[in-house]
Amino acid sequence: MTDELKPAYLIAGSDRPKIDRAVERLRRRFAPDAIELHHAAETTGESAVAACNALGLFAGDGRLIVVDGVEEWKAPDAKEIAAYLKAPTPATTLALVGGELKKDSPLAKAVSGGKGELLLWDVPQRGLQKWVSEQFTLHQTKADAEACRTLLHLVGDDVYDLASEIDKVSTWAAGDAVTAADVERLVAARAETTNFALTDAWGARDVAGVLEASEGMLERSGDPRSKTIPRVAAILTSHVSRIARAKALDSQGVTAKDAASALRQHPFYVGKLYAQARNFEPDELRRITVRLAGLDHALKGGSRLAPELELERALVDITAPRQ
Repeated sequence: MTDELKPAYLIAGSDRPKIDRAVERLRRRFAPDAIELHHAAETTGESAVAACNALGLFAGDGRLIVVDGVEEWKAPDAKEIAAYLKAPTPATTLALVGGELKKDSPLAKAVSGGKGELLLWDVPQRGLQKWVSEQFTLHQTKADAEACRTLLHLVGDDVYDLASEIDKVSTWAAGDAVTAADVERLVAARAETTNFALTDAWGARDVAGVLEASEGMLERSGDPRSKTIPRVAAILTSHVSRIARAKALDSQGVTAKDAASALRQHPFYVGKLYAQARNFEPDELRRITVRLAGLDHALKGGSRLAPELELERALVDITAPRQ
């Protein structure tokens, strides 16, 4: 944004942390009592225009009207904004904030075709690691590629969560370089990524680690164990299937980097699959697949033993090194 403010800005995209920073910079240019906050779910385009026009003669140093969630607006709302921007109220800035919007959307056309400006920032999923690196740079912190990959592995692709962890890690680093080991020590895996503790322990053939991870999942899930135990079994079954495919690709001379596209997984994750696959022989993976099918049958009424005991026995069977 230039020093001379435009009558309207459309600030949108999937890079919500960047959007939030832009909105905050804009808000700092106005007195607190000169800012009005609205949400598109409760405010139409017509209402937003009315807010801009209200008390326009008494704007003083300027007024800021912020409407969030404008991706919900329809064509009639965009039409109201387009009409308003033909003769916008002096000393009033309208900030339209939203999620992902295309440049050819009705609202984007209304703003860009008038006297407003488009600020559209998206985070491409394939470029998420680069985005993480750029966020560390903004915090004046150097993080190597492995550290960025590890952060994505632990946190997932939610940019708000990533931004929060980057801020925390950067503050801890205090200007020093950040390594993957630092990230692993400082960042806890999100709820949806805690299954990696289970699959990593299995891939390392760590019986105690597998049992500990599965018990932790049962305790933290919040669901009855009758629902969580089959979920744990399903996670392992899916993981073993990926390991078997990675094993086959590795035997064909396909690198982990090239296999990432075939498996439709993040390269960092595929690298772990390759490393774990080397701990198992093909016939072992087939035996483990059969054992997990037996566990599934037992959990669906094929056994008189308690589900917890069936799961524990199966985990030991598929993890322990073959004698």
